Amino acid sequence: MNPKLSLAIGILCISFSPILVKLADASPVVCGFYRLFIAWICLLPYCLVKTNLKLARKDIILALIGGVVFAADIAVWNLSLKLISATVSTLLANLAPVWVGLLSYILFKKISGSLFWIGTGIAIAGMVVLVGVVNLLHLQINAGILLALTASLLYSTYIMITKDILRRISTIAFMFYNMLGAWVFLLIIAAIMRDELLHYNLKTWGSFAGMGLVCQLMGWITINYSISRLDPAKVALTLLSQTVIAGFLAILILNERLEMKEIIGSVIVLAGIGITFLKPRQINNL
Repeated sequence: MNPKLSLAIGILCISFSPILVKLADASPVVCGFYRLFIAWICLLPYCLVKTNLKLARKDIILALIGGVVFAADIAVWNLSLKLISATVSTLLANLAPVWVGLLSYILFKKISGSLFWIGTGIAIAGMVVLVGVVNLLHLQINAGILLALTASLLYSTYIMITKDILRRISTIAFMFYNMLGAWVFLLIIAAIMRDELLHYNLKTWGSFAGMGLVCQLMGWITINYSISRLDPAKVALTLLSQTVIAGFLAILILNERLEMKEIIGSVIVLAGIGITFLKPRQINNL
């Protein structure tokens, strides 16, 4: 497949994730479990026949740990989606690149370029607009917003855990162990919380299937394919369009409406995140 077409298909697929979570009459943990379990079950036959699953113990452990962190990210983000609009939640969950840059500087003293810090400042300003200055000063921040921010922090942690392992092993083998660790973790959490796992209506089962087959399996296989053949920075920038597409889908399917401050704040945050990906030479080419 043409890698640009593959990327477009992948972005469209993952943009349905927040919509399907809102449509499902199930807990955030159960939504996350079925998203990962269905995708893993469908990937399993291919892995057993075509993929070498014999990896170094260190790589398997890292993939499994990454899966647990990814599962926590999905569950927290899903909970956020149940509390606030799909557009705002998806936008804040995409702040992961900002967290990665900040954590790299704090933990490893890795100095990012000036454009990263400019973009980070703009993104933070957008968050202030989105949340509201008065609410921020009085620490009256919507729980859904805090959960979306937590999800973005968890995803940035996932990126930092798994970025090196993806250079050593195949994407499919990684996805096998990563999703295995993720769905097992969520199944344990669902059991502890005594969440219902089986008795759901047809609409909810359809949402589960969509999350697993479209958002997780088709979405991330096509995106990973494009990442391996296109400039990763350009792919990361293009992935920001997920927020815009999810917003349009939320308006069309869920009849969501945003306040003016949410629209303005979202645009500022999106611009800030985009700038963090840019390099000086890319600015000159714009």
